[in-house]
Amino acid sequence: MKTYTKFLIYGFIKSFFNVFLVMISLVFILNIFKEIEFFSNKEVNSLYPIYLSLMSSPSIIFEMFPFIFLITTQFFFLKLFNNNEIHIFKYSGLKNIKIINIISFVSFFIGILIITAFYSLSSNLQHYYLQVKNQFSKDKLYLAVINKNGLWIKDVVDNQTSIINSSKINNNFLTNTTITTFDEDFNLIRSIKSNKIDIKDDEWLIYDAAIIEDNLSQKNDLIKFKSNFNQKRIESLFSNLSSLSLLKLIDLKQSYKSINYSTVDVDIQIYKVVSYPLLLVIMTVLSSIIMLNTKKSSSKVLKIIIGLFFSVLIYYINNFFNVMGSTEKLPLVISIWTPIVFLVLINLIMLVNINEK
Repeated sequence: MKTYTKFLIYGFIKSFFNVFLVMISLVFILNIFKEIEFFSNKEVNSLYPIYLSLMSSPSIIFEMFPFIFLITTQFFFLKLFNNNEIHIFKYSGLKNIKIINIISFVSFFIGILIITAFYSLSSNLQHYYLQVKNQFSKDKLYLAVINKNGLWIKDVVDNQTSIINSSKINNNFLTNTTITTFDEDFNLIRSIKSNKIDIKDDEWLIYDAAIIEDNLSQKNDLIKFKSNFNQKRIESLFSNLSSLSLLKLIDLKQSYKSINYSTVDVDIQIYKVVSYPLLLVIMTVLSSIIMLNTKKSSSKVLKIIIGLFFSVLIYYINNFFNVMGSTEKLPLVISIWTPIVFLVLINLIMLVNINEK
C-alpha cells in the first residue's frame, strides 16, 4: 500500500472516530436527561438512568451515521486544507477523484462493519432496553407478540387475564381466534372461539362466538369484548424494528407472512440496513464534493452549514419516500432505491471536472 494511501486512510478513520465519540457523548448525555425525567416519580437506583442511556444510545447513533460520515468528511478535508496538504497532493499528481475513491472505499468498509457488528449490538441493546423499560411502564401487564403460531396477546382488564391467540390478521379483523380468560387466581372463567373479530376499537366485536363457560357451551351471533388493545395499538407495538437484528427481522417477516400481517415495515427496515453502506459512501462523496467546491472560501462555518443543509435535505427526502413506501402509495423497491439512485446521479454529475477544483 502506498504511503499517501495509508496517510489518507489513517486521517479519515481518525476523523471518523473523533466525530463518532463526540456524537455518542452528546446522545448519551441527552438520553440521561430523558431517563431522569422518566424515573423522576419512581424509586430506582440513581445509576439506572445512566445504565438505560448506555443501552439506548447505540440505536440512536445508528440512525445518525449518514450525518456522522458527512461531518467526518468535512473535518477530514478541513485538515487537508489547513495544512495545505491538498495542494501538495495535487502537485504530486494525486487527483481529487483518487482521494475521493480512497475515502469512499474506507466508508464502505466501515459501513459493512456497522451493519454486521454495530447494528447487531445496537439492536440487542435496544431490545434489552425496551424490556427493562417496560417493567416500569403502565403497560407491563399487557403483551403482544407475533410468531409462527400466530398473534399472541396477554391482556388484563378488571382483574381478569385473557390469553388471545389468532392465526391471521386482515386489516381490523382477527381470524380463527381463541380467547381464554382467567380470574386473579388463574382459574378458568371462559373460553371464546370465533372466526371473525373486529378489533378496530377497544371494545371488540366478536361474531359467531362459540363460548364455553362453567362446562356449558353456547353460541352467540355477536358479543362485545373489552380490551386494552385495538388495531392501531397492535400495529404500533411492532413498529420499533430497530430492536431486531437482521436475522431476527428475516424471521419476523416469515412470522408476519404466516398470519397474513403486512410485511412492508419489516421490508423497509431490511432494505434500509442492507443499503446502509452504499448510503454512507454517497454521503462521503457528496461531502467531498461540497468541500472541494468551497475550498476557496475561508469560512469554515459556511462549509459546515452547507453540509448540514444537504444532510437535513437528504434526511427529509429519505423519510418522505419511506412514508410513501410504508403506506404502499409507492412500490417498496421504488420507495427505497429512488432517493439512493437520485443521490448517485447528483454525485456523478457533480464529480465532472472535480479534479480541477
